[in-house]
Amino acid sequence: MNKQTMATTLALALGSVLVSAAMPAAAADMSNMEKCFGVAMKGKNDCKAGAGTTCAGTAKIDFQGNAWKAVPAGTCLKIASPTSPTGYGQLQAFTEVKAKM
Repeated sequence: MNKQTMATTLALALGSVLVSAAMPAAAADMSNMEKCFGVAMKGKNDCKAGAGTTCAGTAKIDFQGNAWKAVPAGTCLKIASPTSPTGYGQLQAFTEVKAKM
């Protein structure tokens, strides 16, 4: 094995170790999160924005009822959402009501 091949192999191995070490931390962070519908701003949702959309960044309006944002667990129902029937974020998609702004 020449020096260049050895250096490349070492770099790839080190990169794999670093990525593997970061994975559990990222997974732990998501376990303390929940999907909160109706709180994302236009184009700032984390995923799902209804039929005909792909995923993140596809919300067409502020506080879209079928677009969600990941928020700390236990906080969704406390976040203001002027299009929600209750006035707060929801744990499931909903049909928007006229915003009271």
